[in-house]
Amino acid sequence: MTSSANPPVEREDEPMPRPLVLSGRYELGELIGRGGMADVYEGRDLRLGRTVAVKMLRPDMARDTQFRVRFEREARAVAGLNHASIVAVYDTGEQQPDPGTPHAVAVPYIVMEHVGGQTLRELIRANSVTVDEAVDYMLGVLSALEYSHRSGIVHRDIKPANVMVCRDSGAVKVMDFGIARAMADSAATMTQTQAVVGTAQYLSPEQARGEVVDARSDLYSAGCLLYELLTGRPPFVGESAVSVAYQHVQSSPPPASDFNPKVTPALQSVLDRALEKDPDARFQDAAAFRRALRAARAGVVVPPRPLTGGGAAAAAAASLGAAGAGAAAAAEAGPEDPAHDAGVPSQAVNVADGGGAEDGAGRHAASSHLGDTGQIPQVQAAPAAGLIAFDDARDEERARRGRGKRRAWITVLILAALLLIGAGGLWLYQYVNQPAAVTTVTVPSVENMSETEAALLLQRQGLELEPIQRPNHPTVPKGTAIDTIPGAGTQLQKGSKITLEVSSGPSSAEIPKDLIGATEAGARATLERLGLKVKPRSVLANDPKAPYGTVIATNPGVGQMVAIGSEVELTVSTGKVTVPELRGNALADAQTILTGLGLRADPREVENAVVAPGTVTDQSPAPDGNVDQGGVVILSVAKAPPAPPPPAPSPTPTPTSTQPANPKSTQNPGHGNG
Repeated sequence: MTSSANPPVEREDEPMPRPLVLSGRYELGELIGRGGMADVYEGRDLRLGRTVAVKMLRPDMARDTQFRVRFEREARAVAGLNHASIVAVYDTGEQQPDPGTPHAVAVPYIVMEHVGGQTLRELIRANSVTVDEAVDYMLGVLSALEYSHRSGIVHRDIKPANVMVCRDSGAVKVMDFGIARAMADSAATMTQTQAVVGTAQYLSPEQARGEVVDARSDLYSAGCLLYELLTGRPPFVGESAVSVAYQHVQSSPPPASDFNPKVTPALQSVLDRALEKDPDARFQDAAAFRRALRAARAGVVVPPRPLTGGGAAAAAAASLGAAGAGAAAAAEAGPEDPAHDAGVPSQAVNVADGGGAEDGAGRHAASSHLGDTGQIPQVQAAPAAGLIAFDDARDEERARRGRGKRRAWITVLILAALLLIGAGGLWLYQYVNQPAAVTTVTVPSVENMSETEAALLLQRQGLELEPIQRPNHPTVPKGTAIDTIPGAGTQLQKGSKITLEVSSGPSSAEIPKDLIGATEAGARATLERLGLKVKPRSVLANDPKAPYGTVIATNPGVGQMVAIGSEVELTVSTGKVTVPELRGNALADAQTILTGLGLRADPREVENAVVAPGTVTDQSPAPDGNVDQGGVVILSVAKAPPAPPPPAPSPTPTPTSTQPANPKSTQNPGHGNG
């Protein structure tokens, strides 16, 4: 890579790339939203000329089959729903990867209705929702839920961030059916790969327990949404998602009027019914919820739900018991009462006995028949033959002995009663003061469970949770249970305290090597999942091979171990190549250098008598200039100038015959002057 030799360039110094067009039809614009697994862009349908919203699964998520399934499920779930309060889906497709880009995958997308406005979360945070507006917004949400439930779709993630309010009309739009499921799906629970899916503040109790959910779970979440619209806060708040989940299962929310005095008793009665823990006690469908909400606006309170099960049976038993007691009392005063007996037989006995016998039954009968005096008219008759003569002394003695026997029996009965009472008191004392029976439970294994699942499992075993400990762990992912203190398999008394250990993830992380070649968004998401921070601005650098927008380097480098929370800087390709210095090189050498950078040479010969022919004398772009990947560099190559023409020959003089003779040469050499 040549990025290390090139000075980094800040992102804003580079021009924006050409707009991306999906399937030759949808032109992507600016990023308008970002969720847990997808980004939403404002787009334009080039065929129909309308503005749309394009939801694209993030490239790093597109590699995960589970996220692709959830993304495609959302498209299928909403495609069949045509309602004014549900964001419409227009089209779906996949953006195919660039064949030259390593590690690239096809990225699915959904083309949806573009809604201009704000989410309810933004309005709540701005504290700009009145009671009447809260009711209006909820009526729209319930209308959408009524339609989706009638179509067999449970949303399962109703919350303020998933409801948009249109800027122009004020109508509401329910969106993000990313975890929606069909009600007919027998596996439609809130557990997914052993983790609870959803948002803690709006989970229904059955969602928090990981049970099968139906339309009434959406109505509970809608009740949480109405509570927050009216009060500006969720019904339950806590330090962690686990504590909030506990409250959904066990606690009742404080009255909404504690936070907003404008909440009427009628609206409070609607909230109470919507937030019932038992699904059977809530509104059974969205239509009933809507009717109750409209009635509450007029001041009509939702009537308390009728007694069911044990309550009704107890009331009926109490009523029947009172009636039975009255009937029994009437029976005691019925025909068998001595007061209703005729006194004739008793009177005849007394007459036969001479009128003076003190038989108890006779006296009682005579007294009851004749009144308070108990007197019997005296009848004078001659003693019959064979009868024993009446003897007052004898009869008095018999009566005295009888009274003595009765006193003895009464004393025995009293003593027996006292003994029984004493024995019963002693048994009751021993029973009350005996040591309570010890109930033990076995600590279950919570390894690899989510924090919520582990905490609920321990609670169901009758154990009381201490504050959760969050140690670092080199291999257990963040938010996953490690163990308990005491550990799994330990026998504890029911109600004992136990500590749950939940991983905070590793204390250090290795910067993945596969970041090189990944998209900037994918690399950011990967580093954030590892607990690392990413500098807001990436550095741009030229690279001869890496496509535009892909990561070519990191600082610290890939493969290095860094502490959790450390900041990492990404270097991203500009899609351009830095042109090297080629002047002075032979043409063949310059072409070899350019080919190695993925560039092409365009040689152009220029006469030059100074340098050797075939030498590069100039280039465009100049050294250290930028050219697109695969671009052309113009080279000026020296060639020899033509040879100069040969010089014309100079004229040669020819001898002549008329040349005068030298006078000295004619003198006779033999003659001298002396």
